[in-house]
Amino acid sequence: MELDSARTEAWLRAAAAAVTAQEAELTALDTAIGDGDHGSNLRRGFTAVLAGLDARGAEGADRSPGALLTAAGRTLISTVGGASGPLYGSALRAAGRALPGATAGPGELAAALAEALGAVQALGGARPGDKTMVDAWTPAAAAFAETAEQGLTAASGAAAAAAEQGARATVPLVARKGRASYLGPRSAGHLDPGAASTALLFTALAEACREP
Repeated sequence: MELDSARTEAWLRAAAAAVTAQEAELTALDTAIGDGDHGSNLRRGFTAVLAGLDARGAEGADRSPGALLTAAGRTLISTVGGASGPLYGSALRAAGRALPGATAGPGELAAALAEALGAVQALGGARPGDKTMVDAWTPAAAAFAETAEQGLTAASGAAAAAAEQGARATVPLVARKGRASYLGPRSAGHLDPGAASTALLFTALAEACREP
């Protein structure tokens, strides 16, 4: 199995559905240690991503994995306020640019996920342990790369599990980046909203890459 246009679109649509379903929870997490708009911002952004997918289909535009992810990234950057739009948008654009072909094997997607992580870190300056989305994306990308030889289904499942574990591990951390860092020690005891939404993104990838 390879990542093709259908699975890439399914990934983005599943991510949009997950963000919409979890909007209130993501907003509650962000209200505790941030600006309280993470859920609503991401829902708005992924709603625009869905509209872009529909438009590309109607126009007969390039629907390769790289093109779809790059377009989704651009859309998130242009429609989502706060930090989440540029961070997620940069991640998807970097992943898309790393996937030049009509399909991508597990190894190629592993490299693309690593490129995405690099883009997030370059933009936000966060490292593992800073209580950000990086704490979920780092183990997810590593788990995908470590299991890529087992195929897309196994690797994406491992990545989703690692992202979820990484997100939960942010609870006891003291934030060192972003709005939450202003709270200092009071940020401990809360799940980071960016890590939580990253886990949703990787769960969506696993859903899109399940064996029929």
